[in-house]
Amino acid sequence: MPFLGKTPAQGFVNSVTKDDFTPNGTTTAFTMSKAPATANEIEVYVGNVRQEPIDAYSVSGTTLTMTEAPATNTNFYVMHIGGTTQSSTVVGDGTVTSAKIVSGAVNTTQLATNAVSTAKIASSAVTSTKLASTLDLSGTGRTGHGGFKSVQVFTTAGTHTYTKPAGIRTVKVTVTGAGGGGGGYGAASDMGSGGGAGGTAIETIDISGVSTVTVNVGAGGSGGSATQDGGAGSGSSFGSYCTGNGGSGGRHGNAGSTYGGGGGTATGGDININGGSGNNGIDNMYNGGGTDYRPSYGMGGASFWGGGGRPGVYNVPAQTGRAFGSGGGGGSAANTGGGEAGKLGIVYVEEFA
Repeated sequence: MPFLGKTPAQGFVNSVTKDDFTPNGTTTAFTMSKAPATANEIEVYVGNVRQEPIDAYSVSGTTLTMTEAPATNTNFYVMHIGGTTQSSTVVGDGTVTSAKIVSGAVNTTQLATNAVSTAKIASSAVTSTKLASTLDLSGTGRTGHGGFKSVQVFTTAGTHTYTKPAGIRTVKVTVTGAGGGGGGYGAASDMGSGGGAGGTAIETIDISGVSTVTVNVGAGGSGGSATQDGGAGSGSSFGSYCTGNGGSGGRHGNAGSTYGGGGGTATGGDININGGSGNNGIDNMYNGGGTDYRPSYGMGGASFWGGGGRPGVYNVPAQTGRAFGSGGGGGSAANTGGGEAGKLGIVYVEEFA
């Protein structure tokens, strides 16, 4: 609506003050309720007739001095019109609707840190349309968010280079050494022992300041032939962070004390897991009748990833290690077979933003 005079600012109300006085015909100085800056900021009325500023009156602080004393019982008052105070109007609860807010007017600049609590968010108010399109829970296209992103796996024996993808800050590595080979059968009536499994180190690493890391994957130990022990497996490592050592080879069946190969140890991990030992072999207890299906001797040791190779029995040769880092099975005189090789190690890298 239109206004006469000064238009109040939106959200505020102008407060105009009136001072009434009772003249006695002699007094010329009167005390006002507030101090105008100049005589032009007030309107003085004597007998309802507005007086001329400066000529008819002057001001000093809250003191109004009239040039002539107003007559007794004259209607005498002052209106404070200049420099009027503005008092804030308080918006009532629940009175501001979304239609009153300009689109895009409220952003993070207008919101204090931690100002919006869950109590201020209506139930079911946050829907998928309110979430940024970069929030991809599949992990393949997620940007600007933490969490699991990808995997790199190294399963070829030898030295490799891990290269950190863009945006990756943390990795969880599982490093397993190779399994030892099973021992050879030895001689008649003997069975070789199984190879030990490689140890496993598991570690979470902050690699925000690293671009590449040298990776080593251990080779499985060789299986022993006839009167040979199985070979030891090689260790695997992720740089200098953590190492899974290889398992020991199993002893051949004619070695007297035909104990299984010991499991490898691990170092540097948040968790370090020893590999399983290979099953013992047997010396001079083989059934000479030529048919022996006993499978209880010479089983390869189990690793973090699974079981080892089975031992040889009548007409069935021993197996290589089955899971990564597991030991090879021991040989059997039932088929004059040698032990089998342990399984190579593995380095498994899970990547997080």
